[in-house]
Amino acid sequence: MKIWIDILTPKQLLFSEPIIEKLGKKHDLLCTSRDYGEVSKLAKIRNFDLIFVGKHGGGDKKTKLKASIDRMEKLSKKIQIFSPDMVISFCSPEAARISFGLGIKHVAFCDSPHADAVMRLTLPLIQKLLIPHVISKKEFSKYGINEKHIVQYKAIDAIVTIKRKINQNAKLPFKNINKKNILIRIEEEEASYTSKSSKIIAIIKKVASEFKNENIVVLGRYPKQIEDLQNKFGKRVKIVKMSYDGKFLLKNTDIFIGSGGTMTAESALMGIPTISYNAVPNIIENFLVKKKLVRREINPDNISKYIKKIFESNINKSQKRAEIVRKQMEDPIQKLIKII
Repeated sequence: MKIWIDILTPKQLLFSEPIIEKLGKKHDLLCTSRDYGEVSKLAKIRNFDLIFVGKHGGGDKKTKLKASIDRMEKLSKKIQIFSPDMVISFCSPEAARISFGLGIKHVAFCDSPHADAVMRLTLPLIQKLLIPHVISKKEFSKYGINEKHIVQYKAIDAIVTIKRKINQNAKLPFKNINKKNILIRIEEEEASYTSKSSKIIAIIKKVASEFKNENIVVLGRYPKQIEDLQNKFGKRVKIVKMSYDGKFLLKNTDIFIGSGGTMTAESALMGIPTISYNAVPNIIENFLVKKKLVRREINPDNISKYIKKIFESNINKSQKRAEIVRKQMEDPIQKLIKII
């Protein structure tokens, strides 16, 4: 069987690795992506063979539309030549439109019903949707897919991505090995579902002033964002672009402060003390908070107090809780194979 897999984000790339490893043994695969900084860098780190078609549209609606139309035109030619029997995506609008137009069966994964624009553009056009069990089918069916075509798996997506192999000799941004490592992830700015009011600046200021003797690293996403942060904070904290193996980075982190997205979920399931400043409220983050794997906090003073409490304690309760939660989860890839 010929299968086309469209991969648009770093998380989707990591989630795709075991899919490609398992399906590649029996099927002919075509893996595509778009020109998008963090995906391109991660593909090199992971030695991941992708065909890049089109580009990310940025934060403006007009450029998003133009980039999507341009990508569909270029992609549709490649897909007609490849002639796949099935498409797998993570709710890619271009993959949904092309597969619908060419009459190809489309199976998609999604854990982000809050991505309203993407849901509207994809869900009415696909045949099967796989979602984490912690999200109600109604969160997706309201966009136009029948609930009988939605399949739940008893896991969250981070259970797949944290199992990836890492290079133990990979580089790290932390300077002094005798200091504690505080890692802060900046929120997504250019997705259609994000709000432009950032909560993170006040948090970084507080952490930088209270923990001068520790390694503080801030992971930016876009060049302009990184430049603005460097101008704002100078040498008080280390501002870097995401050119690291995220799992290896987290393994060497003492406390992680995230926006509530992919790295927040990975950090939590790895048993790292994790704070979410909840930039994009979502159901997965809410699940992790309820399981006490994530501490939700947006007040800089409270975040500082919590970090001090973690550093003063010799017992990492997060690791034990994370192990219990991990053992209760199944492999979503097996569900995909059954559907195929």
